[in-house]
Amino acid sequence: MALKWKISPFERLSVGELYQVLQLRSEVFVVEQDCVYQDVDGKDYKALHLMGHFGDRIVAYARLFDKGDYFDMASVGRVVIGREFRDRKWGHDLMRMAITAIHREFDAVDIEISAQLYLKKFYEFHGFAAVGDTYLEDDIPHIRMIRTG
Repeated sequence: MALKWKISPFERLSVGELYQVLQLRSEVFVVEQDCVYQDVDGKDYKALHLMGHFGDRIVAYARLFDKGDYFDMASVGRVVIGREFRDRKWGHDLMRMAITAIHREFDAVDIEISAQLYLKKFYEFHGFAAVGDTYLEDDIPHIRMIRTG
């Protein structure tokens, strides 16, 4: 079964969708990665929320920002696939959907991300190139990456 995709601005998320999104992000970014940080950062209001549903569960997610709402360029963040679904390679589907949505929804060509360093090759596969040195964000090594065109 393939994922069913949905994009919503914050104000159109149902309570159930918001709960599942926050639960998924917490499961991966806080618990699995053993990183205490403020996931609910006040930026969700500005984002479009890309959700991949498998049955009645949200198992893939990213938030999308227009130019100037997070970085100077459009951006993708909080890219996440539930642990038990990663063997299905849905992360690639998620990134293709995110890139397409940014082009369509924001009429943006260039995209900037703050990528966890261990995912550098994954993002390079999707056309991103590293810019600058690595840095720590919430004690996890990250690198700035940009996709042009």
